[in-house]
Amino acid sequence: MIFHAGSFDCPRFMIFHCKTQWWRCFPIAVKELQINEQIRDSEVRVIDAAGQQVGIMSSKEAQKLADESGLDLIKIAPHAVPPVCRIADYGKYRFEQAKREKEAKKNQHVVDVKEVRLGLNTDIGDFNTKVNHAARFIQQGDRVKVSIRFRGREMAHPELGNESMKRFADACAEFAVVEKQAKLEGRSMIMFLSPKPAK
Repeated sequence: MIFHAGSFDCPRFMIFHCKTQWWRCFPIAVKELQINEQIRDSEVRVIDAAGQQVGIMSSKEAQKLADESGLDLIKIAPHAVPPVCRIADYGKYRFEQAKREKEAKKNQHVVDVKEVRLGLNTDIGDFNTKVNHAARFIQQGDRVKVSIRFRGREMAHPELGNESMKRFADACAEFAVVEKQAKLEGRSMIMFLSPKPAK
């Protein structure tokens, strides 16, 4: 059956037709923590609002404790044996959890791969400039991909590329280690450097 206008509702998805294009919109599943009556385990380990362990009890007894405190019973570790539940205000708990995740994400450093390109005939001035670039990238905590592109008859002399790579690695030895040795891939020779481990 073809629908020319409007929308077709289905429990699993919706199909919209506009001109000659179709869109399928699937519902987004949001994984929430189980709370209160959703918790049906026979036994749970309970932590009270002060963060103290109460002990192992049935989910009904745990729910009763939560109700008496005027708070929610939240399953915080569903895969533990028995599952761990906490007595707390659900809205406040989710807010604090989101805040912690945001802080952790802010403190994460994403390691990038920066590239430095050498040539078989790179002069000493350019060579030192490229070493300085690599030093700056490494100090920022990034990895460095060093590459040499072979042109024309240069392919007949891969040993010259190896020499240049070794010279570059030696020049960077004070602040970097060779993570992946120089290797010829097609017409390019590639080597990876990473920050020197802290002692």
